[in-house]
Order: sequence, then structure tokens, then C-alpha cells
Amino acid sequence: MSQMAQKAESDRMFYAAEQAGLKLAIKGRIVTVVFVSTLLAVTRGVERAPDYILGGMVFVALGLLHFRIIGSSLDRPWVKYVFITIDILLLSAAIAFLPAEPDTQVPQVMIFRFQVFPFYFLILAVAAFSFSPGLVFWSGVAGAAGWMAAFLHIRSGMERTLEWADIPANPTPEEFLAVFLDTDFVASGTRMQEATIFFIVATLIAIVMWRARGVVRRQLEAERGVAAISQLFGRFVPQAVADSMIRQEGTLDPVEREATVLIADVEGFTALTETKGAQAIVDIFNAYFEAASEVIGTHNGVVTQFIGDAVLATFNVPAADPEHRQHGIHAAVDLLKLVESNTFAGERLTIRVGVSTGLVIAGNVGGGGRAAYTVYGEAVNLASRLESLNKEQGTLILVSGTTAEGHEETTLTKVGQVDVRGISDAVDIYTVA
Repeated sequence: MSQMAQKAESDRMFYAAEQAGLKLAIKGRIVTVVFVSTLLAVTRGVERAPDYILGGMVFVALGLLHFRIIGSSLDRPWVKYVFITIDILLLSAAIAFLPAEPDTQVPQVMIFRFQVFPFYFLILAVAAFSFSPGLVFWSGVAGAAGWMAAFLHIRSGMERTLEWADIPANPTPEEFLAVFLDTDFVASGTRMQEATIFFIVATLIAIVMWRARGVVRRQLEAERGVAAISQLFGRFVPQAVADSMIRQEGTLDPVEREATVLIADVEGFTALTETKGAQAIVDIFNAYFEAASEVIGTHNGVVTQFIGDAVLATFNVPAADPEHRQHGIHAAVDLLKLVESNTFAGERLTIRVGVSTGLVIAGNVGGGGRAAYTVYGEAVNLASRLESLNKEQGTLILVSGTTAEGHEETTLTKVGQVDVRGISDAVDIYTVA
């Protein structure tokens, strides 16, 4: 999958998360509006109850409308911004134009002492459920602007205003209260401070969401890499190989380098298929291939193909391994130990192994939307030939001289030289002592 396709898929996932979060937030918003409007209607007097109930109904209706639009043919990325803005406009307009106490002569500026500012945070909470940094940030900007616009509108209609600076230096309690409790005390600095705090909180939440989305996006990319690896090589991939492939997003560009190739074939496969049913054969080889893949993986090898009853594994491709010769030999020995000490779906197996080292070409090859990691080269052909020669030599493991020359241990015994079709010079072959 290309990077553009991956980004598009991530964007679709985040958009779906935003929609689900908004729906959940709207439900919570409706419950909150019903509770708050009912509480205010009950506690603020019969005369004002209709106002609170009507206001609650308006907010509930907007929420239901938004809920119906989400995920419909009318839904657009900017719709959520519109509804958040409408919420802020209605709240700010109510503060600016509705009388603080209709039946009294209390100045409108006193509404700023009625703890109405926290209602803006309820709107911010709804935006936060969207998992959209942009919507949260916009809520901070619009909320701060709405709060200050309502304040400045009320302040502009006052003939006289008092500020914190009008309180004398080192005031007595009486001097402080005389200004603080005055109906003309507007505290512009406090209103600005409230708006600033609201904007800062919204910005911090937006940054947290932005970082969280980045973490989720990286996690998705890692999961795609792991999925690509699993499709190509199964579950038993060495960590170094997995890390290399994840960095390349599972593309595995073609490489040409020296590598060690191991081919392990089950002896008597034809006879086994004649005596066992289809299900038994599948169970036997599923168990064997799984165990063999795990053994090869512990030596930094990668099973690139299962060919009938044979396993083809590579060392030093796709991820570099300077000790690929030793790892190839050790894997061959451990595969023999595996079949000697275990049964597979109740069946004992005997295998023959060929190991060769040489220049190979490796990469993803395929067509019709399908691809497989494949290796080509003389080392592959030689490993296959050595595996077959085990039967003639009476051995279970044969190792080419190109592999043995890098093996510092004295566990190999030279068998001799053989001529291999396609190779001009005779090939030295070794077996495990």
C-alpha cells in the first residue's frame, strides 16, 4: 500500500472516530442541558422557568439536528465547526442581551458574577469528544472571542465603569469592598484573564489530541508493517528482520548480496501421502512447518517459501546478518534435533538439509495483486542439489564449501567434491560430524 493510500485510510479512520465521538458527546450534551435547564427552572423561580426551559429546548433541538446529520449525505467536515460556533453564539448572546434578573434593576454587568463562564467549558468538552484538534482549537478561539464580545457589548452600554485599578493601594476592607461590590465594577482584567485561560486550555487539549493522533497513526503504520510481514513470512520472523521490514513498510526493495540458503525436505513424502488421509497430511505439515519456522527464526533466518514438503529459508536477506553462514549451519542442525525429538500431529518425520552460500537476488515478485518474497541465484540451486545428494552420500546435512569456509567451529567433516550441473568447478561438500 502506498503512503498516500495509507494516509487516506488513516484519515478515514480518524474521521470515523470523530463522528463516533461527536455522537457520544451530543448524547452527553443533551443529558447535561436537560439536567441544567431543569435545575435552573426549579431553583430560579417560577417567573424565569419558561426562559430556562425554552433555552434548554433550543440547545437540545440543535443537538438532535447535529446528531441526525452526522454520517448522513449532508455531513461535511465543516459541519461540526458550524454547530460548535452556533452553541457559542447562543450562549454569548444570552449573556449579552438577556437580562440578568428581569424583575430587578440589577445591571446587566452583574451576570459576570453569576458563574456563567463554566458553561463555555461544557461546549469545549463536547468538542474534545470529537478527537479533532482543529475543532477543539476553534472552540477555544470562538469561546474566548464570544465571552469577550459579550462583555465588551455590555461594558460599552455603561456610563461609568470601575476597574481593579480603581481600588486604592493598600486599601482597607471598606475601601476594597466599596469598589468590588459596586454595580459599576466590571473587572476587565478578570474577563480577559478568563478568556485567555479558556483559550490556553483549549490549545493544550488540541495539542494533546494532535500528539495522540500521531501516536495512533504510527501504531497503525506499525500494524500494517507487521501485517505485511505476516503475509510474506508468517509469525516467526526475527526481530531484526521485522524492524527492517517495518521501516520499509513491507515493500522489501530488491537486493543483490551474498546470502546463505537452507533447503530442508521431508524424506518419504510420497509414501506418507499414500498412507495418510488429506486432513492428516495437512495437520502433520502445519505442525512441522510451524515448528521449523520457529527454529529458523531463532537463528535470524526467514522462511521465504514452503514448496510442497520442503522449506526454503534465507540468512542475510532481507535483513543483513554478518554471521549468516554460522546461523545457516546451526539452523540445519537444530532442525534435525527438532524432528528427532518431536512428533508432528502424532507422526515422526525424517528430513534432509542442504545449505549453500553465494550471491543471490531477492525481492517481492508477483502479479495480479499478489506478491511473494523470492530468492534467485546459484546458491539456491546448489542448496537444492545438496539436499538431494544427502540420499547418495548417506547423510542428513550437506553444506557447501562456500558456507563451511566461514564456519570457525570444528563440527564439519569434509565429504568430498561433487560436480553440480550449471557450476563449472567441482564443489566441496561437508557434513556435520
